[in-house]
Amino acid sequence: MASIYDFTLYDRKGNAYPLADYKGEVMLIVNTATGCGFTPHYKPIEEMYEKYHDKGFEVIDVPCNQFAGQTPGNDEEIHEFCTLKYNTQFPQMKKSDVNGENALPLFTYLKSQKGFEGFGKGVTAMAMKAMLKKADKDYQNSPDIKWNFTKFLVDREGNVVARFEPTADMKSVEKAVAELI
Repeated sequence: MASIYDFTLYDRKGNAYPLADYKGEVMLIVNTATGCGFTPHYKPIEEMYEKYHDKGFEVIDVPCNQFAGQTPGNDEEIHEFCTLKYNTQFPQMKKSDVNGENALPLFTYLKSQKGFEGFGKGVTAMAMKAMLKKADKDYQNSPDIKWNFTKFLVDREGNVVARFEPTADMKSVEKAVAELI
């Protein structure tokens, strides 16, 4: 069986980011979008990065255009948007697929470790359920990423310990990160 540390990603300039370089650190791996209703998640993610980075926390940002075409720009345009609008400082990878035949192997692995467990409660969760049910009546039985800003939390030993759907309260995400720091 693979380990999280077996995967290498590439940033917008083609530089390799072997996840083995993050052994012993807590990682939050997230598929992002620049034109999504969840795009403001960049703000609390950046705040967590600033708060915990020196304590061994890393954010791995993987822009993805698979959900309603909400990341139309090229890698440089995406990076410029994130740094100007949200002052992001964490590593941003090359725009990639997270589902389907062209999915990054890392995301295939992450989904095998933590499948979809639902959107929770609330208006946004209900809206996501309704939207996805129209596209796929059986969506809840697939581990696939459902939308932008799905987050996977990896502990210091490389275990995928949590999956947060985009509807998850960002305070809950930070609480889970803080418990691992």
